[in-house]
Amino acid sequence: MPGRKKNHHKNSNRAKNQRGQQSRDKQEQPVKEEEEQEEEAAPFRVAQSEIYGRYLVASRQLEAGETLIREEPLAIGPCVSGDPVCLGCYQPVTLKTDQYRCSHCAWPLCGASCAGLKRKHGHTETECQLYAERRAVAGELLTDRAGPAEVRDLYELVMIVRILLLRQHDPEQFALIARMESHTEERRLNAVLWRHYEEKVVQRLRVTWKLEDLEAEQVHEVCGILDVNCFEIGQNGAKARTLYPSAFLLAHDCTPNTAHTDDPKSFGILLRTSRLVREREALTLSYAYTLQGTLKRRAFMHEGKLFWCRCRRCADPRELGTDCSALVCATCRAGSVRPVDPLEQTGDWACDRCSHQIGAEDVERKLDRINDDLEAIDVHDIPGLENFLLRYRDVLRPNHYLLLSAKYSLCQIYGRIEGYLLPQMSPEDIARKERYCREFLEIVDVLDPGLTRLRGLIMYELHAPVMVLAQSAIQSGQISRQEFQRRLKEVVKLLQVSRDILCLEPEGSTENEMGLAAADALSKMGC
Repeated sequence: MPGRKKNHHKNSNRAKNQRGQQSRDKQEQPVKEEEEQEEEAAPFRVAQSEIYGRYLVASRQLEAGETLIREEPLAIGPCVSGDPVCLGCYQPVTLKTDQYRCSHCAWPLCGASCAGLKRKHGHTETECQLYAERRAVAGELLTDRAGPAEVRDLYELVMIVRILLLRQHDPEQFALIARMESHTEERRLNAVLWRHYEEKVVQRLRVTWKLEDLEAEQVHEVCGILDVNCFEIGQNGAKARTLYPSAFLLAHDCTPNTAHTDDPKSFGILLRTSRLVREREALTLSYAYTLQGTLKRRAFMHEGKLFWCRCRRCADPRELGTDCSALVCATCRAGSVRPVDPLEQTGDWACDRCSHQIGAEDVERKLDRINDDLEAIDVHDIPGLENFLLRYRDVLRPNHYLLLSAKYSLCQIYGRIEGYLLPQMSPEDIARKERYCREFLEIVDVLDPGLTRLRGLIMYELHAPVMVLAQSAIQSGQISRQEFQRRLKEVVKLLQVSRDILCLEPEGSTENEMGLAAADALSKMGC
């Protein structure tokens, strides 16, 4: 199955059992609470809808930052991106001849002292034995001569095999996974999807790997469970996908009311409210990248989760006023081109100033070309990213998600790489960083508001240019003492909010370290 393209810059409706649909539709449906009630103080309970299945609702009003779920993974494995990772800790590895490998099964590992070797959520002895017996058709194929598709296919098998091994070695754990929705029958109707898993997974395991005892139907069931319910996680360079005992019950919404993070050591998930949540409101998270445009966001969710999102944001051509998908009209140049009906995935897009229209497929092809251009730019290439913004400013509206992606990269690297460290930057470059941060924050405050990681990160990035430019302006007499104090108060506020958000992240994570840096900066300012 074609996966979503790597984004280096952070990037027919079902009638039954659509657990993944948005919370607002769910609230309009009659619900039946499960007989087993949580204790009164519990922040949520499981509700049931005949249309949407089981999902979580707030059992009382919840304040921003309340912990909802903290749990360890039932299963974990590499993502399907095709990037080689260590099977013990999920840190990147290479496929070169000098890369350390497991002496038994030949799969690449980060090293002999990897913390995940012979551990439950890493490279177990059971797994290693299975691979060792199939070295020639597994680990030994992972060389620098292997094509991207072959590498992706082999790494995709890892988590599937791990879940199937649980059936024999940890049936209780397997039972918790087996109860998750797989949408097998709906997947069977998707010829491309079904053929991918039949050829790349089922046949490979049963024929090439000679695991004849595996039932094809059960393998397809596991594949469906993974697609529908897994989380992609990773801290400090690690990348993995996981299944959790109850976090999978959260509904989807493109402007969610929760945020989640994962522990870099245990891979456990911590899920909390990101804003105030009303009693009986569905608890939601986003299955797609929040700052992606509606056309791509909906396609991604339908491909992996098998539903077309119809949330309030998806239904709005202007995406709640952010205009994250608007194009510059190629005919009149003055108008903006948006989908006539965003919920019609293949419908026309039209200019708001003239009669120009363009089909959704043409829009998608254009976006793919522009995205390819963006991904071809190294994330540390400031001139390249700036040139990208210049090249497409007459094609994409200022808040378009692809421009925002480039701006976000610039927000992060201005002030952080040699040649562009803050003391080396010109006032113009510092002002540019401030402008990009403010433009990005304005969108985040609408689409991912509250105590969210993205908001905390961008506020931390914003505080430095505001402070530097304020100090420069007061020293040169360009602003009054009163204006300087006003800007200083803004810096304090930015640091306080970023500290409060990022210190919620797990210890040892990059975000948590930034939160501690914000706290340290406040302490030095006497705050």
